[in-house]
Amino acid sequence: MPIVDETDRTLESLIRACQPETMLFPDDGRTPNNATLPLLLYRGAVVLPKNLDPAAVFEELFVANGWGRSWRNGVYSFLHFHTRTHEVLGIARGKARVRFGGDRGETVTVTAGDVVVLPAGTGHQRIGPAENLLVVGAYPPGGSYDQLEPDEADGAEARARIARVRVPATDPIYGSDGPLVSCWNGCGG
Repeated sequence: MPIVDETDRTLESLIRACQPETMLFPDDGRTPNNATLPLLLYRGAVVLPKNLDPAAVFEELFVANGWGRSWRNGVYSFLHFHTRTHEVLGIARGKARVRFGGDRGETVTVTAGDVVVLPAGTGHQRIGPAENLLVVGAYPPGGSYDQLEPDEADGAEARARIARVRVPATDPIYGSDGPLVSCWNGCGG
């Protein structure tokens, strides 16, 4: 059942149209990243009214667009990545500085309402303290969850697994017509 509050706001009314910022990170020798698919950062893509549970908004949004197995937490303070699935992070509350792309990546401040889509292999870690941070994560169908740190991964094996992860059929915010679909399919994914 879609989220509806006393002003009759549906889930769709909580989504802002925006184009993502894209970031492509090369393999840095420790973190494989993704050779073809860029990270997508949607700034302020989701409106989070005070009378709704912000995490529930993201959970319902992601499920409505085919991304499941959601969780609520933060972003780990150690560098890690996933080689068998893509991941979406919805910032439900607070803010934090997160470095994407490994040791030589880019540090970005994410705030409530932002959404980050990490292609398989993309390193990520929280840098410094988080301010009241609550993140909802989810995954597209078809992948399986793994979590590796740079010293735990065999580079060639990790890159081979990453290359086998399929491009999802839907964007976790905008569905089958969303920017992820056209961007990632146009990147050779």
